[in-house]
Amino acid sequence: MSRSLLAPFPLASLCASLCLLGVAGTALPPAAAASVAVQPAVPAPQAVLAMMERVADWQLAHPTTYPADDWTEGVGDAGFMALSGISGQRKYRDAMQARGEQAGWKLGPSRYHADDQVVGQTYAELYLQVRDPRMLAPMRSQFDAVLAEPREGTLDFLVPGVLHRWSWCDALFMGPPTWARLSAATGDPRYLEFAISHWWKTSDYLYDQSEHLYFRDSRYFQQREANGKKVFWGRGNGWVMGGLARMLQYIPDNHPERPRFVAQFRDMAERIAGLQQADGLWRASLLDPGSYPNRETSGTALYTYALAWGVNQGLLPRAVYGPVAQRAWQALSSHVEADGRLVHVQPIGQDPKHFDPASTDVFAVGGFLLAGGEIYRMGLEQGGVRQVAVANPGPLRRQEESLEVPGAGADMALVDSLTARVLPVQATERGLLFQADLAPGETRRYLLLPRSRLAAQPPVDARAHARFVPERMDDFAWESDRTAHRVYGPAIMTDPREMLVSSGVDVWSKSAHRLVLDEWYRRGDYHLDRGEGLDFYHVGQTRGCGGLGIYDGQRLHVSRNYSSWKVLADGPLRAVFELRYPAWDAAGRQVEETRRVSIDAGSNFSRIESRFASPGAAPLMVGVGMVRRDGAGQYREDRRGWMSYWEPQHGADGNAACAIVLPGATGFVAQQGQYLALAAATPGQPLVYYLGAGWSKSGDFPDAAAWEAYVANRAARLAAPLAVSVSP
Repeated sequence: MSRSLLAPFPLASLCASLCLLGVAGTALPPAAAASVAVQPAVPAPQAVLAMMERVADWQLAHPTTYPADDWTEGVGDAGFMALSGISGQRKYRDAMQARGEQAGWKLGPSRYHADDQVVGQTYAELYLQVRDPRMLAPMRSQFDAVLAEPREGTLDFLVPGVLHRWSWCDALFMGPPTWARLSAATGDPRYLEFAISHWWKTSDYLYDQSEHLYFRDSRYFQQREANGKKVFWGRGNGWVMGGLARMLQYIPDNHPERPRFVAQFRDMAERIAGLQQADGLWRASLLDPGSYPNRETSGTALYTYALAWGVNQGLLPRAVYGPVAQRAWQALSSHVEADGRLVHVQPIGQDPKHFDPASTDVFAVGGFLLAGGEIYRMGLEQGGVRQVAVANPGPLRRQEESLEVPGAGADMALVDSLTARVLPVQATERGLLFQADLAPGETRRYLLLPRSRLAAQPPVDARAHARFVPERMDDFAWESDRTAHRVYGPAIMTDPREMLVSSGVDVWSKSAHRLVLDEWYRRGDYHLDRGEGLDFYHVGQTRGCGGLGIYDGQRLHVSRNYSSWKVLADGPLRAVFELRYPAWDAAGRQVEETRRVSIDAGSNFSRIESRFASPGAAPLMVGVGMVRRDGAGQYREDRRGWMSYWEPQHGADGNAACAIVLPGATGFVAQQGQYLALAAATPGQPLVYYLGAGWSKSGDFPDAAAWEAYVANRAARLAAPLAVSVSP
């Protein structure tokens, strides 16, 4: 409910004004039981998506006057995020990102009020797609302050200051799922634990164990409807059911509290399904629907969402609850006017018995879109799907982990089982590339199905790129949305402006979490920081960050510039290319190199696979290097095969950072002004290593400790690859 409507006032007026109403019964009533027997057809995905887009387009064309951080808009945004995950139109996510930018990624004005936190759900979900730290920074700061000074005490709704606690049932949709999403986005378990512990405090106070429903707040404990039943508000319990689903999306399957949430979800689902009316809707009063005959779509949308989500997760029997959700969707769709306006929405704070049937509101649109996303998924599964499981048995959090579904091609699509979002994918030589986040010990599941079954293909942001740059003296450049590199080609060796002979690897430092190479080359002023980063890294004839040579025990013998190139893949999730380095003399031994480089979205590391051609079968000792600067930097090497260097500060440009991960490294040396990691390479066989670069002003690595932690985590993840299994 709106903050302005939550101040205490007489209960009789409150009951009429706030429409916090009821429910009863345990078995399915005749109408709901009949719906199970009828088994309504699952709507076609194309029809569901068309309906969702029509409703969303009406809402975009008719903006509200609420503040962008208001709870009404926050719930609407959650629905728009569900739509953006399945729609072929970019405008829905763009609208949410524009709203976040407009608000400066801040939550509502009250630090503790749950209504002011719900918009953070969209911020976190955008972050999980875009990975821009700005989207989380204000929310994280605010939630850290709450953790430092939590508001505890009674949940009695008549006590002043009680709105600083989750003392009313609506709060369970607004607050806890936001905290859970922040935990998923950051890997910090404190936020999830706070959400879980405070959920149960509210539940222990407001949940009626015999009715399996929530009182709206403590003022309704003794209230009764006209038929003598307890007062349970329809939309209020919809908020709880929706909140349960959105919590379960982000409570890992191995979390000890998950079974308790599942049990409450199932108990409430059984109760709610039995209270569906003959027209497929739920009324504002759950236990006395006869006294509140007005059709009401906002609560129905939330129930449809939760029940359909439970069916899709296998938490609720499909044969029993699928028809309930499908009948509810049919009913909701019938309340969408030709222009896309969703009607029969109980207004905020108005008498539920007497409201304008034409009323609408953005929070109801949010619920409608959430419901549509799950009904859409039901349609996708018609005809069968294969399930992809990714297990993380170890103690490491795996963030933006690149994985491949073996054998799957470009004609297949992948859907996140928890959110119904169609995932960005890329066909590779081995299968279908995608990315996943997993908590320690967690298993995540995805649906593999023919791409032709999708009603639309959601746009995919390119987050990895590689290209030959003839307009800049044959540079070859590559980047992810986190870092960028280049190496020098043939033209620069003879160009009178530079005449640079170097096979070192250059670094372009980025604070913009997107692709910038083409734009920077077009402008030609990439040595200036225009708020996106710059090139201040000096390579010269050093190894830069990750160049290599042949080490004879005394010195490093290096090649000239690359001579030819070939792009093998150019995003959107992975860029792959090959460079050829012509033969060079390595202490009397001729050596040629073919180097395959790949970089993945979200990563500061590039994978290097080098194959050397050289007379004889004797191994070559390869030194992979990074330049050592004058001044106070921080260098560290690890016997498990990695070295990290936080360079001295470069004036106002900050600190560049470099790292090498070389599995099977035999040692490290400092030689010729650079640090080298050493390993033996057999001619004709691949030598694989990883080079990484970071920047103190990127927003990701504020200091050397943060960079070293990232490097150590990367090395540990490489040593323990995740397994992907696909059901028959």
